[in-house]
Amino acid sequence: MENASRDIVMPYYQNLQAHQVNEKTPGDLVTIADRLSEEFIAQALAALLPEAKIVGEEAYAADPAVLDQLADGRVWIIDPIDGTGNYAAGQPSFGILIALAEENETVAGWLYDPLTSRICHAVKNGGALMNGKPVTVPEDQPDRPVAALATGFMTPEQRESLLRAAARDYEIVDIPRCAAEQYPRLVSGTNHISVFERTLPWDHAAGILFLNEAGGKCARWDGSAYRPADHEKGLLGAASPKLWDEAAEQLGDIFKV
Repeated sequence: MENASRDIVMPYYQNLQAHQVNEKTPGDLVTIADRLSEEFIAQALAALLPEAKIVGEEAYAADPAVLDQLADGRVWIIDPIDGTGNYAAGQPSFGILIALAEENETVAGWLYDPLTSRICHAVKNGGALMNGKPVTVPEDQPDRPVAALATGFMTPEQRESLLRAAARDYEIVDIPRCAAEQYPRLVSGTNHISVFERTLPWDHAAGILFLNEAGGKCARWDGSAYRPADHEKGLLGAASPKLWDEAAEQLGDIFKV
């Protein structure tokens, strides 16, 4: 991750030419750095664990059938630049995400911030690390928790209902538009609640494991665990299981499962 950041991601940062930025779909950007970073990381991971399959965001954009590989066996999951919209605009936050799944369960994850060199790492049942040091969510929680709500992929009705309901009990703040930043915010206590509608594996597999192993909780609205091959929508993340339970009760009716 550090090499991809040093050799590809950061040299292009704030140096992209117009022809090096394209739209995969309206509003969903991809840059030359995304593609080169994914190629670089995929080659490195293939050498590290030759038997594992590789599913990357840009490979999926080229061929959605690659998503079918997630259901079984060992699979590397890559987001070569998470937060591409920010990256293409020459502003934070953005990151690199890698997860390892086995039989449709995330067993390891890494979240790397090229701007600060912060690296977050988690292993299933092995705890969470930030910059090599064990990290856990703060014990103290405020009376009015801070909620970062990703509403961009919700229906207008869902968005309006969620914001109205959340305003009663939470301090609503802007999202960083970057999962590689949002999950560390939950672990550090900067934010206490996050709601996501779109739950693509390269955006969430690594961060969910990191948050859960740090003592927080991220799960589907019905409390079931996130699995990378799922095609469901909706996630609730919280800085503690207690906060998760409270948010699920207060907000869950909006997202009937």
